[in-house]
Amino acid sequence: MTSRTLRIGLTQWHATTDVEANVATAVRCIERAAEGGAAVVALPENGLMLGTNSEMRAAASGVDGDPVRSLRDAARRFGVVVVLGGMKNTTDDGVFNSALVIDASGEIAGRYDKLHLFDANIGGQSFEASSVEKPGSELVVVDVDGVRLGLTICYDVRFPEVARALAVAGAEVILVPAAFVYATGEAHWHTLLRARAIENLAYVVAPATVRSADPEYTDGFTTYGHALAVGPWGSVLADLGDATEAVEVLELDMAEVEAARAKLPVLGGRRDPSVYASQPRVLSVASSRSVAGGSAKEGAA
Repeated sequence: MTSRTLRIGLTQWHATTDVEANVATAVRCIERAAEGGAAVVALPENGLMLGTNSEMRAAASGVDGDPVRSLRDAARRFGVVVVLGGMKNTTDDGVFNSALVIDASGEIAGRYDKLHLFDANIGGQSFEASSVEKPGSELVVVDVDGVRLGLTICYDVRFPEVARALAVAGAEVILVPAAFVYATGEAHWHTLLRARAIENLAYVVAPATVRSADPEYTDGFTTYGHALAVGPWGSVLADLGDATEAVEVLELDMAEVEAARAKLPVLGGRRDPSVYASQPRVLSVASSRSVAGGSAKEGAA
């Protein structure tokens, strides 16, 4: 086993429609993580602007806009890799929800566009992400100092095939930056993130936005917080709770991933992809109730 480690900054804050204030918070969190020895700082989805669909559409900007320039400057000043977990990114091909990877020299090293758009109705509130953005079309893995990070965004966590494909491609850490709706977060957040870690025997690091501490404050939608880091055996390593601004630096030891995958070699045990893509056979079997009711065919086995 190797002795590869990665120090990563897990962040959380209350994002609003005030882009300038949100950017200042992001830069502050980057600085705090760098002071704690982080090599990578993971920022949440929609951390630079969180409001209604129309507000977020109006505030969409490109990677050459002032918010991203501020993050690039912070990455360069503090000498860290910054992963902006998701922004409404205006491109020649339309608006995408893009995670940006900014290297320690301040250059944009890569981008992942969110594959799965959150079109849902929760508690009577409609979330129609497809009215704002377009879906991406490819997976992305980033190598940082020999450690591979798989990029996802929020709703992608409900599609386990994404994390599995990233793990098969060598990802040892899966990032799940999020602005998770409070109602679904309370019910599903911890379970989903621990499941993705356990299934793939990988670290899962999930920075998050969180609702305001002020009960009178209302915004586009209320988010759950609880930025989380999970180990490859499923243990919760950090949970930032409902803190409205928080940073925790964790040292992730890739020997833990190697050890877990040696114990349970599930990635190597996968069958040929054609097996999973095949159409399942559907069997019709009579229950005792249907037989007693005379609905089963006579002589059926």
